[in-house]
This record gives sequence, C-alpha cells and structure tokens, in this order.
Amino acid sequence: MKKDVSNREDLYLIVKEFYDKLLVDKHLKHFFEKFQEENTLEHHLQTLVDFWDNILFYSGTYNKNAMQPHLLLHQKKPFSKIHFETWLQLFNQSVDDNFEGENASVLKNRALSVATVMRIKTINS
Repeated sequence: MKKDVSNREDLYLIVKEFYDKLLVDKHLKHFFEKFQEENTLEHHLQTLVDFWDNILFYSGTYNKNAMQPHLLLHQKKPFSKIHFETWLQLFNQSVDDNFEGENASVLKNRALSVATVMRIKTINS
C-alpha cells in the first residue's frame, strides 16, 4: 500500500515527476521550452510546490496569480483540448505512481478544477 501525500517533499516528488513527463511529451513539451535549463526548472518546481502546498494544506505559501502567466502563454501558443487532457493525465499518473489516499484524491480533484477553469478562461480569451 502506498502512503498518502503528507508534506512538501511529497509534493516536490509529484511535480518533479510530472515535469519530467511534460518536458518530453509530444503534445506539451513546446509549452515548457523555457524550463529546459536546470536552474529555471528548479525555481519553477519550488513555485509549484508552494502552489500545491497552499491548495492541499492551506499553507499560505503561494500568493501569486497562477492564471495570468498561462493566459499570456495561451496568446502565444494556444491551448487545445488535447493539451488539457494530456496535462491532467500526466499529473494524475504522477500522483498515482507514488501515492494513494484522501490527500492524493483531493490533489487530483483540485488539478481537475484548475484545468477546467483554465480551459474555460482560455477558450473565452
């Protein structure tokens, strides 16, 4: 039996594995070109851990506008249905490969919410 997501280290493992998948995925890698450099990627991963830590554990570690950079990216490289589906599949796989339990389920449900809101906002932009 796998353990549940319980801390920042667990979240880091998830986002690191997730980005390892994103950076090579045929549908998504072109969105993540700027994260190919290790220092840039590591800084971004820490920001993502802050985001998910705040989402899952209400830590107060993230206070930026997560939607804004994605809306700007969408203007340059438009998102489509396959991008959201693949993003969500790879995120869920990164969670499921390592964890199970209530927090893991909450994390995947929140990811679905984030993807849904972002999809609605980019379709209407």
